[in-house]
Order: sequence, then structure tokens, then C-alpha cells
Amino acid sequence: MSSSAGVPVPRRGPKLEPLLLGDDERAVLERWTRRANSAQALALRARIVLACAGPDVPPIVEVARSLRISADTVRKWRRRFLAERLDGLADEPRPGRPPTISVDQVEAVVIATLEEIPKNATRWSRKSMAEHSGLSKSTVGRIWRKFQLKPHLTDTFKLSTDPFFVDKVYDVVGLYFNPPEGAVVLSVDEKSQIQALDRSQPVLPMMPGMPERRTHDYVRNGLTTLFAAFDVATGEVISALHRRHRAAEFKKFLIRIDKEVPAHLQIHLICDNYGTHKTPAIRTWLAKHPRFHMHFTPTGSSWINQVERWFGFLADQMIRRGAHKNVQVLEADIRRGAHKNVQVLEADIRRWVKNWNEDPKPFIWTKTAEEILESLAHFCRRISGAGH
Repeated sequence: MSSSAGVPVPRRGPKLEPLLLGDDERAVLERWTRRANSAQALALRARIVLACAGPDVPPIVEVARSLRISADTVRKWRRRFLAERLDGLADEPRPGRPPTISVDQVEAVVIATLEEIPKNATRWSRKSMAEHSGLSKSTVGRIWRKFQLKPHLTDTFKLSTDPFFVDKVYDVVGLYFNPPEGAVVLSVDEKSQIQALDRSQPVLPMMPGMPERRTHDYVRNGLTTLFAAFDVATGEVISALHRRHRAAEFKKFLIRIDKEVPAHLQIHLICDNYGTHKTPAIRTWLAKHPRFHMHFTPTGSSWINQVERWFGFLADQMIRRGAHKNVQVLEADIRRGAHKNVQVLEADIRRWVKNWNEDPKPFIWTKTAEEILESLAHFCRRISGAGH
């Protein structure tokens, strides 16, 4: 159907019935949305209903856009709630033998796993949860797998307390996405206390049907520190090795960068907040070299510094499984031998960096500052009710 001017007239659907909530229903729906890990599908359905609620009917498309889901999904669960209220948000029964475990029992296991601590233990096991819930251990295991709950695993996190966190995120990420013209952007840090380790007994090489074998214990043979400047545009690395980790060594590294970067280019350095980067001696040197511009990452946010990822490659491919010793060391010359072991380690690192620079690979930064801050805000909302 079209108007006289030939412009299509949007098709009007049936008028939607207002979705009104009682106080008890709203309380239940809001409780479901606050669950951090449990019943994510149910939490989404609860958010759909809350977004659709009220005497003024919001457009389905606007609700779908705000929740980043399809309009059909909004229509489905809005219709189900109007017909069956809270019970309509549960999954529909499927053909086959009816379940012998009620939804309430499943919810009780999930809630206890997430929100309670067993007596005389720091976490739930299948056995303790089975005793607590009255279900079998295999049933508890199936519930945990269904909801992706793993009480035996832990992970770590740390939120930055930097009062200038937002400004620094915008500053650093802005350099990744829009580097200044006529400038090089270097991600700089030090990997300190790299140990020249050797296993207490010889490593047995890999053979068909048998992996490489090595002793669990090792001998420490000295330390070194790797200073690295990762070019975010090309992936090339300027590096230096020093036995100590002070402002004096960082100043030497700055001098090396100054020599290796063409004189016509400005230099933007992304660094963390380590004290050696901000001493009076360093500030004086930087004042005499105005082409250097320092950009500091937020406190406790090393993940935003790309050189940290490069250090990860170095550790995985060379350091972690390396055995650094000098075969010419005599047993009677232990002290000189330890020193030589560090030299071997440093030679291995230089060789690895040289090979990297022959075929460098930059990292592609994909998250904007806005996306990073939104992810952090979402995480803070999730943990805000954790009771810590």
C-alpha cells in the first residue's frame, strides 16, 4: 500500500498491550538480573520484561536496540510474560521423559554455589554440594556444567585506583589508533630479574611417543634485566640488557633509543609508573631532549602497554623452558661459572630479539577507549554486589 505521492507508508502492526508489573514481580525480576553468573538466559529475559514494563508501551525496536538483541526475541518474551507471567520466562518443556529434578532444586544448587561457602571448607566440591542439596554427585556435576560453574578454579583481577585512569586510557589508546605524524610511538618497559636457570639434571630430549622430560628443580645462576622499546607501528624492538634495574640503566636505554631513532622523528614513549621513569635525573635528561614525549599508563594497568605482550612471546618461546649454562665452566670455578651462565642467557636473548626484528609483527589494537571503559564499567557493576 502506498500514498498518492508514491512513498510507501509504514505498515502498522497491532497495538501492543501495556505490560504492568506488581511490586513482587518487579522485585523477583530485578533479583534475577543481579545474578552475576547464574541463569544468564533467565537474566536476559528479566531485563527484557523490565525494559517493556510501564503504562507507556516502548517500541519493540528501541528495547531490542538497547539490549543488543533481535526484535523477535523481545516480542517472544514479552508475549510469554503477558500470557504466563513469571512462569513464562522459564524454558518450555521438551518432549521426552519429564525431568525428575525441579527448577527450584537447580536454582538452589546454582545460588548456593555462587553465594554460600560450605562449612569447614573454602569452596564447594561435588560431594559437599551433593550432601547439602540432597542430589547425587553426578547431578551436581551436570548442573555445574550446564551453568559453566567451576568452583575448583580461581582467577585474579585488579582494578586501577589511578585518579587519572580515564585520561590515561584515552591518551594511550589514542596513540595506538591515531599516532602523530612525523613521530614514532614506542611501548617501553623492563623485564627485570630474568633468571639464568639450569635444571639440576640433564634434560632428556623428546622421542617418538615420549615428551621432553626435565627435572622439576633447577639451579639459579644469576639475573639480568631486559629493557625493550616496541614500535607499535612496525613491531620492531630496540633492546638493551643490564645487570641492574635503576634510573641510571633507564637513562642509558633512553640514550640508545635517541641514537637509533632517526633525528627528524619525534619520539612518544608509553611507560608504566615505575619510579625509575620519573626520577629528577630522568626528568632533567628529558628536558634536554624535547623530542621525547612521555605517556604513562594507569597505575596497575600493564595490560594496556603492548610491550607486555611481546615479553609474553619472549618468555614462552625462549626463557621459560630454556637451560642456560656454559659448558666450558669447570666445577672448581663456580663463581665465574655463574657469571658466564648469565652471559649465555643474555646471548640467547639477543639472538632471539635479532631473529624477531628480521620479521617483526606489530600487534593490532582493536578496542577503543570507550569500549575499554564500558567493559570496565560492566565488570564493576557485576562485582558491586559481591559483598567485598
